[in-house]
Amino acid sequence: MTEQMNGASVDENNCTQSEEMLLHEALRRLISTIIYPDGSSSSPAPLLQRIKISVSENGPRLGEASRNTGRTVIRWTRSGSPLRALLVISVGSIAFLTLTGLLVFMLFFLAATVNAVIISSLIALAAAGGFFALFFACVTVFYIGAISVAAFVISTAIISAIIAALVATGISF
Repeated sequence: MTEQMNGASVDENNCTQSEEMLLHEALRRLISTIIYPDGSSSSPAPLLQRIKISVSENGPRLGEASRNTGRTVIRWTRSGSPLRALLVISVGSIAFLTLTGLLVFMLFFLAATVNAVIISSLIALAAAGGFFALFFACVTVFYIGAISVAAFVISTAIISAIIAALVATGISF
């Protein structure tokens, strides 16, 4: 006889057998425990503490959930026609290229930010007065702001592509 306790089944030997959890369920649990804290206390814990608790509880599940999702996608692909395999390959390629683009952008973003900070600091130190230091600091702030807007636009495009891929594959939330 097995009992259900907190998403895991316990048999007669008190051995837990974890149910097969997919990646979107693991990510939903990870995020929901941060956004919607436990309602048992009158005041919720600080955000950093909620993040630490959520990652420590749900982080180890992400690897297994990722493998389970991969197995599910492979089974789903093999059970269909060659067009289904083409769809999976297309969506996977788009996701891979999107994430690669994000990685390249982040590397350029990091290099440009470090470069802007170093150059503005050197020019500010070499400048004759405080006006130049203030001017170049403002230029740096505008530069970092423009790069932040670009990061937001690219992140929005990536999230839209991921949601489109999830909708195209038929995964519901």
